[in-house]
Amino acid sequence: MHSDLNELVKMDERVARQTAEVVDQVRAGDLTRSTPCADWDLGELLAHMTAQHHGFAAAAAGRGEDPVAWQHPQLGDDPAATYRASVDAVVAAFAVDGLDEQLFAVPDFGPDVRLPAVQAVSAHLVDYIVHGWDVARSLDVPFEPDADAVRAALDVAEQIPDGPERREPGSPFAPAVPVSDGAAPLRRLLALLGRDPDA
Repeated sequence: MHSDLNELVKMDERVARQTAEVVDQVRAGDLTRSTPCADWDLGELLAHMTAQHHGFAAAAAGRGEDPVAWQHPQLGDDPAATYRASVDAVVAAFAVDGLDEQLFAVPDFGPDVRLPAVQAVSAHLVDYIVHGWDVARSLDVPFEPDADAVRAALDVAEQIPDGPERREPGSPFAPAVPVSDGAAPLRRLLALLGRDPDA
């Protein structure tokens, strides 16, 4: 895991803004498209991504226990604008002084878990590289996230257990997909987290 919080925050901002560039290409008629997330169409995926940005922003401010902060929003008539506003919110929240002193309450990790900022930002970074790819794959458009960010996310993904719990309902990741050792970092990251890079 990358230990420099300031560098992580910068990488996370670059990736979040790159996902917004992909989401800018979404039109209302695209929201029912399928995605690599089997349980979600594109509209549901975007609602999840938007909610997670707001939730992580709340957690950075010490309000992660509030379930309202993590609720899926209505995307409205301009889903891309709604999403971009959530990106701005989390970027601003992660840019505050003293972030390294904050413990993050993130419901996905359990009701009593409090993550140090480095772990929380790392989790956010992994999530948005993968979900950015999900959106791009749904739209059939390119997505080439920041290379340094991908390498940092890969370091995190290599530490996530690939056990039977990944087959349980509600698991954030499907079982890992085989990929060659010499595969590019993004392909290895996706495969480790249960995405088929060639699907």
